[in-house]
Amino acid sequence: MDLAIKLSPATEDQKTLLAKVEKEAGTSVNLCYQCGKCTAGCPAAFAMDYPPRQVIRLLQLGMIEQALQAESIWICASCETCSARCPRGVDIASLMDTMRRQALKQGKADKRVAAFNKAFLSNVKNFGKTYEAGLLLRYNLTTGQLFKDMELGLPMMIRGKVGVLPERIKAREEMKKIFERAEKLGGDE
Repeated sequence: MDLAIKLSPATEDQKTLLAKVEKEAGTSVNLCYQCGKCTAGCPAAFAMDYPPRQVIRLLQLGMIEQALQAESIWICASCETCSARCPRGVDIASLMDTMRRQALKQGKADKRVAAFNKAFLSNVKNFGKTYEAGLLLRYNLTTGQLFKDMELGLPMMIRGKVGVLPERIKAREEMKKIFERAEKLGGDE
C-alpha cells in the first residue's frame, strides 16, 4: 500500500498513545531507519496490507490510528524474525503484539478476531491446551457461522487428526493459576 497520504502533525493524544505503546513494547520506533530487513524476513509479509517496515513508518509519522486499524497487526505470527533481523534492535514483534492489545482495548479489532482469541484462550484455560473441535464450535457459534468448515471437520475426525473429545493436561490447575495471575494484572480472558 502506498504511504503517500496527506500528513498532519501528530496530536498530543497520538504522541501520548505512541509513547504508551513504545513503553509497553519496550522499544522505540525512532531507532528504525527503514532498511527493510524486517519485511524481507517476514514469512507473513505477503499477506499484510502494510508489511512490518511500513507499520513502523506509520508509527514514526504519528499515524497511530491507521496502524491500529491495519490488518497486518493481526496477521503477524509473532515469530520474531523481524526483531532478530533488525540491526537497530527494534523489537517489532513486541510492537505488533502491543498494538493488537491496544486495538482490542479500543474496540478496533475485527469481532471475528476477538471471538477467536476468546475461544482459544478459554480452551487453553479449561483443558491446558487447545481443543480444535471445541474451538471451532465456540467460534462458529459466536460469529453466527454454525456450519462453517463442517465438511472439513468430519473427515479430520474420522482420520484421527482432530479429537472428538478434549484431552486434558495433568497440571490443569497450574494453567488456571496462570490465567488468574494474568487477570489480576489486568488481562482479559
